[in-house]
Amino acid sequence: MRVMQVMAGAEYGGAEAFFVRLAIALHKAGLSQRVVIRKNDERAALLQDAGIAPLQLSFGGALDLKTKMSLKREIKKFEPDVVMTWMSRATQKCPRGNFVHVARLGGYYDTKYYQNCDHLLGNTHDIVGYLTNEGWPPEKATYLPNFVTEEKMSALDRKKFYTPDSAPLVLAMGRLHENKAFDTLLQAVARVPNVYLWIAGEGPLRRELESMAEQLAVKPRVRFLGWRNDTPALLATSDVFVCPSRHEPLGNVVIEAWAQSVPVVAADSLGPGTLIDHLKTGMLVPVDDPKEMGSAIRYMVDENTFRGNIAKAGRAAYEANYTEASVIERYMKYFEEITGNIPGESTT
Repeated sequence: MRVMQVMAGAEYGGAEAFFVRLAIALHKAGLSQRVVIRKNDERAALLQDAGIAPLQLSFGGALDLKTKMSLKREIKKFEPDVVMTWMSRATQKCPRGNFVHVARLGGYYDTKYYQNCDHLLGNTHDIVGYLTNEGWPPEKATYLPNFVTEEKMSALDRKKFYTPDSAPLVLAMGRLHENKAFDTLLQAVARVPNVYLWIAGEGPLRRELESMAEQLAVKPRVRFLGWRNDTPALLATSDVFVCPSRHEPLGNVVIEAWAQSVPVVAADSLGPGTLIDHLKTGMLVPVDDPKEMGSAIRYMVDENTFRGNIAKAGRAAYEANYTEASVIERYMKYFEEITGNIPGESTT
């Protein structure tokens, strides 16, 4: 079985991070794999450190014929049984050929960009339902969940981030974008005295959010950390994880918190609202409601027994559905099903 993965993603993002995790895990599982990425030295280095030599292409706009021709040559050379594309740009630049073309979707994207595909993958049941409602054949639309690492790291030294050891610490992660609703989170934290907030992420709204923190008089308690690659360490340092997103198809960060046994408060947007069993594996609050979010954070911080039970139940949910071993097994079986071949067995 030969599988080529093609990622034309942005510099940072949840799908991009999962792509790297999946490629490395499939490599460890013994799958014969070729990886093609949009030029990104940091992503390439992560793959190379794991023993994967990615091909880097520009993945420019419609006039970028060089990428399309290079991809076509690479497919001819590698002779994959499956080509799995990530993002519509990679999908559009993938030529037709003697292979099964699968596109992996992590959102509710226009299906017109995927008409040349043989199969579609969605990382939530709702995305798969959307695809079939849009007319995609149910037998060719499949749910496969993400997994997150359960690697453990030591907690960070809070003093390096000017955060008292005794202060309750709330962590949030994600791109600093309107969809992530960090503005709502800042307003919520303003309602909870003595709580410190770390936001790990980068994006176009950084200056606006920093200004907002100052206007709300919470800037002394908020740390903008930029994009980080030490998620387990951040979670090990925190007391509560918050996902405030007003639009979140999956909520991969929720699963990451579960894996590290950190209790979760989340806005009841589509992804987290589907993942979390309210008051069992986390606390859900209405979208764009800083008052309710602040109250939930305060309750989670103050109620030690409740917080511990939530953390324990979240970890159990992770172990039941989102471990690397279980998800990789499902991917390997999926490749076998759509090709009729045995993963790891060459077809040439």
